[in-house]
Amino acid sequence: MKDSYSDTGRPSIDPELLLRILLIGYLYGVTSERKLVEELQMHLAWRWFTGLSFDQEIPHHSMPEAAHVKRTVREYLADLEQENPVEEAAPQQDQVSTTDPDSTYATKGKGAAELGYFNNYLIDNQSCVILGVQATTARLSQESAAAREMITRSAERRGRFPQSIAADTTYGNGELLAWFEERDITPYIRVKESPAPKTNLYGIEKFLYDPETNSYQCPAGKRLTYLGVNPRNRNHIYRATRKRCRECAHKLQCTTGHYRQIAIHVHEAARQRARERATVPAFAAAQRQRRKVEALFAELKNQIGLRRVRLRRIKHVREQFFLAATAQNLKRLARFLRSRSLESATVPI
Repeated sequence: MKDSYSDTGRPSIDPELLLRILLIGYLYGVTSERKLVEELQMHLAWRWFTGLSFDQEIPHHSMPEAAHVKRTVREYLADLEQENPVEEAAPQQDQVSTTDPDSTYATKGKGAAELGYFNNYLIDNQSCVILGVQATTARLSQESAAAREMITRSAERRGRFPQSIAADTTYGNGELLAWFEERDITPYIRVKESPAPKTNLYGIEKFLYDPETNSYQCPAGKRLTYLGVNPRNRNHIYRATRKRCRECAHKLQCTTGHYRQIAIHVHEAARQRARERATVPAFAAAQRQRRKVEALFAELKNQIGLRRVRLRRIKHVREQFFLAATAQNLKRLARFLRSRSLESATVPI
């Protein structure tokens, strides 16, 4: 039997072998290809996992097959790639990276803005298994879109939507809360409120809604007429007139302008139900369970070593996130199988 050779003169490497070698790096947080190859030469367990025999040549640390690796990994993860068939357009921004135009500026806390991507996970709280992975540009608006896509794909695979979902306030916008409720998913998420200036003016609770005329009545009994939806913030707009407000005895307590206006979110009902849900014990329990995803991201950075992406462009960043999530799930599978073997080995007295 003859060996097949690549253009470099070295024996060509099985794509699945290359994938296993990459997984070893993600499993043990080896971010250097040189270090990975050096360890692979001496580590018997790693050789067993990858399927390398004792006399089989190990790929060179410079990985001349790197382009082939990227291609074969994408082929190997074809099902996952089919779930993300369309590359999202690079967002418009004032400064664009010349080496990675897909990356966008983002900042957390008080740190300086850096170019990067967002990694989004969908996990099962009970098992801590990652059910969905989505790489997006570093835009908060992309997180809600990623959540919808991951949950939809998971439902297609499992045949049903989850009973509930827990997430941080970033996901507490009215559109997403309503999207969950339309699919009978109970969202344990705090409402994302717009910062409102401190004021002593009448609040919305002082106004009465009349469903027959789709209007509001102010404390003085005057009507605020419905004007339509503001496309910028998805709010229903109700407004009085200058004539109605000009001589009103309540004007100083009601508005600083010529007339009073009320803005109601188009999904205010879903937002209100979310506010009420945040007061029940089940909400606190769901938020405690949500911390598991934060532990996964900590593991991703501290143990797998993915503090920075190693490849550029979002399609390659997506591959890194998929491989890292695969490594994390393999760890949990190993722990589960070990616990099952220990249970079966226990002899009751």
